[in-house]
Amino acid sequence: MKSRLPCLFPLLLALAGLPALAQTPVPAAAPATVANGTLPRIAFEKTVLPNGLEVILVEDHRLPIVAVNIWYHVGPANEAPGLAGFAHLFEHMMFAATRHIPRGEADRLLEGAGATDSNGSTDYDRTNYFDTVPSNQLELALWVHADRMGYLLDVLDQTALSNQQDVVRNERRQSVENRPYGIVEEALNHALFPKTHPYYASVIGSHADIQNAKLKDVRDFFKRYYGPNNASIVIAGDIDKAKTHALVSKYFGSFRRSAPVATPKVSTPPIKQERRITVADRIELPRVYMAWLTPPAYQPGDAELAVAGQILAGGKAGRLYKSLVYERQIAQDVAASQNSYALTSTFMIDATARPGIDAAALEGAIDAELKVLRDVGPSDAEVERARNTIETAMLTSIEKLGGAGLANQMNQYNQYTGDPGYLNRDLERLRRVSAADVRRVAQAFLEPNTRVVVAGVPGTPELGPDVPTPKPAAKAVKAKAATGINKDEAWRRTPPKAGPAPAFTLPGGESFKLANGLSVIHHYNPALPLVAAELVVRSGSDANPDDQPGLAGFTAQLLQEGTATRSAPHIADEIAQLGAFLGSTSTADASTVSLLSLRSTFGEALDVLADVVQHPAFPTAEVERQRAARLGELARQRDEPARVAAVAAAGALYGPRHPYGYGQLGTEPAIRATTRDDLAGFWRRHYVPSNAALIVSGAITRDELRVLAEARFGAWPRAAATPPDPGQVAGTKARLVIVDKPGAPQTALRVTTLAANRKTPDYPAMQVMNAALGGLFSSRINLNLREDKGYSYGVFSGFRYSRTPGPFTIAGSVRTDVTGASVSEIFKEVRGVRDKPLPAAELAGARDSQVYSLPGQFETNSGIGASLAETWVFDLPLDYWRSLPDQFRRVTGLQVQAVADKYLDPEQLKVIAVGDRAKILPQLQPLGLGQPELRDTDGQLP
Repeated sequence: MKSRLPCLFPLLLALAGLPALAQTPVPAAAPATVANGTLPRIAFEKTVLPNGLEVILVEDHRLPIVAVNIWYHVGPANEAPGLAGFAHLFEHMMFAATRHIPRGEADRLLEGAGATDSNGSTDYDRTNYFDTVPSNQLELALWVHADRMGYLLDVLDQTALSNQQDVVRNERRQSVENRPYGIVEEALNHALFPKTHPYYASVIGSHADIQNAKLKDVRDFFKRYYGPNNASIVIAGDIDKAKTHALVSKYFGSFRRSAPVATPKVSTPPIKQERRITVADRIELPRVYMAWLTPPAYQPGDAELAVAGQILAGGKAGRLYKSLVYERQIAQDVAASQNSYALTSTFMIDATARPGIDAAALEGAIDAELKVLRDVGPSDAEVERARNTIETAMLTSIEKLGGAGLANQMNQYNQYTGDPGYLNRDLERLRRVSAADVRRVAQAFLEPNTRVVVAGVPGTPELGPDVPTPKPAAKAVKAKAATGINKDEAWRRTPPKAGPAPAFTLPGGESFKLANGLSVIHHYNPALPLVAAELVVRSGSDANPDDQPGLAGFTAQLLQEGTATRSAPHIADEIAQLGAFLGSTSTADASTVSLLSLRSTFGEALDVLADVVQHPAFPTAEVERQRAARLGELARQRDEPARVAAVAAAGALYGPRHPYGYGQLGTEPAIRATTRDDLAGFWRRHYVPSNAALIVSGAITRDELRVLAEARFGAWPRAAATPPDPGQVAGTKARLVIVDKPGAPQTALRVTTLAANRKTPDYPAMQVMNAALGGLFSSRINLNLREDKGYSYGVFSGFRYSRTPGPFTIAGSVRTDVTGASVSEIFKEVRGVRDKPLPAAELAGARDSQVYSLPGQFETNSGIGASLAETWVFDLPLDYWRSLPDQFRRVTGLQVQAVADKYLDPEQLKVIAVGDRAKILPQLQPLGLGQPELRDTDGQLP
């Protein structure tokens, strides 16, 4: 897989397998209501080709894009003993060459066509592959997916397998071994199931099993599980169903069936006595995990446990949050979820300790809350809150067509229930859950003697014996012709031509101002009964005083913690009761309070947003609570190499007296020194109408919004804002910065320099240049370090634009023993893009990727709001996004070379490396970067 993407709402969308699938078109289910809002009708057509491929089509003309989502009904549940992680490894193999598509060509063509959400993922019961493309490129996407299904085996060779074994092992290092608590979670899985159970191992598997996979295993796996009769494809978006069905028949209809795949018959032994494990990891804060075996997806008890999870830890309204985080302040965070799968499900609770708290204290506090839930049960109001929040989340999940959105959700329903339109029935089972039901399942399944308890504690992790990476063959061996499954068809050798380019106009928004100076920007989007709002102020960390890094973020965090008339718990309960989501944050250039709600409850939810923005009380007790939370988050940040690298890079670029030289948390001394008056003072100086904009997108008209805005914000007193003055950049002169992480299996890298501000006229050329260099999966840097060398799971680049010049950064994690070689290759690619213009085909692909991927930025109301907020924060015209495609189209190869030469001087690039100093410094010293500067795990100079 290019990257493993978790399902957005796994509790509700990983469903149980039921009856056989229909052979004829199936009409859409009837409309449903969601927390007093009407769920729009999802009209779909489902057919089955003669070879068994299930085809599900959804016609939706909101945007000129189409999501293609194909599921193969295979995962670790189908793996043979000794091949743990094989389904996931095979997912990677599907992105290798096929008979008609050379290695890397599919990514190049799709990204050049403007594909977004282009990826694959593996979970215990399935493997999926998906792309969202402009509607005129649907045939290209089908050509790629079909060639993978029909002709992968024809050219599969050891070179491709060896490369992806390297990539997957790098992924394991990055996502399990070098990620805080990664090996703790793996130990939890091992404790839940016997070794013979297919859910015992993590989806990614072990180094030994990954490396032991043989080419014959890969070929056998393909023949057994990747036939059309073990797959389903959902195509959702700007399509004509009849024409699309004909295209699917053209590309997939001639493929042979594979042998029928038997449903795994697995018995999951119950846990009859509590199991306890302690696991050491490179962490500062202990964490406790509790897990129980629970009913399979969509069996009795599954929905009730999902509601129980929401009641226990569904945001700030959850019981565990209120008890452990808010009242007792012994936990940094807490979560609870029902993870639903076909063979069995697991209910899991985890809590991270505050500094100075041990795992035993967390366990005792969780046990006390669970006992109350079992003995007394929840209130009716708590159940209603949980249902409302879950329903809004489910509706939000189908705003997007691709990725983890509508197409993927319908494929999930299809695999586990046989009905792609199961959403309404899903909602019905959720609405039937009562307080008595929640108490009953808590008593039946959440008993202490039927659980696993795993404590993650600070220490040296045990990663097992080293499994060497085989040295590459001295001479590449040409692949022998393999016996394919399907007859070659000459017409498949040429990529299909794009249809006529779809005409599209990107949202620009309409703007008006209130008398007090508040800007209001509106976009009407009636597609779903949802509304997203952002109250944005043009002051972020750029407004922090020199000696108070993190003040803007601290202030934003406190806004939700109490007003003149609402306490922090009152705010959390009210928002949850409305089925809404409220958040507040700060970035380099802005601070934002965001809201997502149903149309039916938007007015009431906006009341809360308006109150927290205009009347924050900054209660002393809440200031102290959030101070402790930020100190705890700093400790967590120190455990994450990528975050440490980002903060160290900021400090190296900007220096200690510039507000951009720190992360949003700031530093421990600044957090400890911040007073209530400091927070209230920042709010008074910057949270004023003339410095703010209310940006709203969704199912609300301009007139309706004007009435609401006047009522909620019209009395906000006019005042002059204090303009941010970030001061002068004074970064370190050192070009090599090292943060020591002894024993780290990977090095988190940042190669960075300062570039341009957001309003630079070079922006279109910079974006096109970056796409070719490191912005796309098929970019030069990623193909070099991941696909060619096998050094990394992925290395990418990008510009961060601010009101003042922001950084250009190349970022990724690489295997420890190739840290120096990776940096050398990065510099080689940077010099290459400066030395000569991009070849015509590469330029066209990079340019087109920027033009045709833009509509995907506007799929959701939140995405639309964020894009409109960007125009306001950086003082861009409201029609900016509408004019940007033509600006991209005019970018030339000479312009790309010119901006690379202007902004990417290799002599100005700084290298930040977070890893095992003893192992990486000898590799980096020969590169001519000068004397290294050592920083601590806060990214600061000692």
